Amino acid sequence: MLKRYTFWLWVAIVFQILTAVAHSLSFIAAPVPSNETERQLLDILANYRMDMGAGIRRTPGELFKALSSCFSLLYLLCGLINIYLLRKRVEVGVVRGLVGIQLLVLGLCFGIMALCTFLPPIILTGLVFITLGATYFTATQRT
Repeated sequence: MLKRYTFWLWVAIVFQILTAVAHSLSFIAAPVPSNETERQLLDILANYRMDMGAGIRRTPGELFKALSSCFSLLYLLCGLINIYLLRKRVEVGVVRGLVGIQLLVLGLCFGIMALCTFLPPIILTGLVFITLGATYFTATQRT
C-alpha cells in the first residue's frame, strides 16, 4: 500500500482539501482585539484606504482577504486536479509530471509558510508537500 502512488495521491488530496477548508474558516470569524494596540491595528486594516493607482483604493484587510482566498483556491484547485487524474486513470507519466509541478509550486508555498506564518498552516502545507513527494517518487508504474 505505501508503495502505491495512488495511495499517496489520495492522502495528498485529503490534505489539500483540508488545507483549503481550514484556511477558509478564517473568513467566518471576525478577529476580536484583546488590547488597545490590536484594536488600532484591526481598525487600520479595516478602514485605512491606500491609493493603489488608477483610482483604486483598497484597505490592507481587503488585500489580505484577496491573498488569503487565493491560497485556499490554489489548494482546492490542486486537490480537484488530482481527483480528476485518479478518476480518469491518466497515464502514470502524466500524473508524475503534474505532481512534480505541484511539488515545485506548493513546496515554495510551504517554504513561505514556514518562514512567515504560524503552526497550523505550516503543518498542513508541510503534510501536502511530504505526501506529494511520496507520490512523485512512487509514481513509477501503474497500480
